[in-house]
Amino acid sequence: MDLKLNNKNALVCGSSQGIGKATAIALAAEGVNVTLVARNREKLKAVLAELPAHRNHSYIVADFSNPRDLQEQILKFIEKNGGFHIVINNTGGPRPGDILSASISEFENGFTQHLKCNHLIAQATVPFMKTEGFGRIINIISTSVKEPIEGLGVSNTIRGAVGNWSKTLSFEVARFGITVNNVLPGFTETERLADIIKIKANIENTTEKDMTAIMKNYTPAKRFAKPEEVAGVITFLASETASYINGINVPVDGGRTKSL
Repeated sequence: MDLKLNNKNALVCGSSQGIGKATAIALAAEGVNVTLVARNREKLKAVLAELPAHRNHSYIVADFSNPRDLQEQILKFIEKNGGFHIVINNTGGPRPGDILSASISEFENGFTQHLKCNHLIAQATVPFMKTEGFGRIINIISTSVKEPIEGLGVSNTIRGAVGNWSKTLSFEVARFGITVNNVLPGFTETERLADIIKIKANIENTTEKDMTAIMKNYTPAKRFAKPEEVAGVITFLASETASYINGINVPVDGGRTKSL
């Protein structure tokens, strides 16, 4: 299938590792010019070295705890290099824990790093998409948008807010050829999942190996996803082929989410 992505420009957030990195690699393989975004310059350089050398790839160093600086860095890049047809919103999730034990600052930080950053990135990038008559905004969230996950109180709350922000935005920009969709990864082999397993194992007074087996058993597929499997879905939604898919949540979870 020709996804018609050749020479499109993509901004991939949180792309120094995990699903973000896998997405950057998948898009680059389809001929997309990828701009990586994360806070660790050395990790960004390492990912950049893995992308095809004959394309116009680059990176932006920015911290999602400072949304105004993030937006400023993106606007400077756009002014110098041109805009983005594709935006992948992605950053690390809030710390695991019960909701009653969460501090107000944890909610504020999660809201800042996810919803505020997504919003400011959209304000910076949508004008170019409108002029091009093509745009894709894809938010990597969580299956907790459909079914809250025990022990992820702050994350469940923030992810739901981002899901509703995304749906609202999809109404407003569709007439310009821009789609806004959410990908909801289930348990995926990333550093964040390793941290969650460690915390859950400690709470349940069991080993990380046993907790891994328990969590795999939650999923009908009986395994965790690889980041590349989630990246494949994101890449399809970024394509021209997916032009009439808008405002939806797509779980990539091996069938774990029980809701339709």
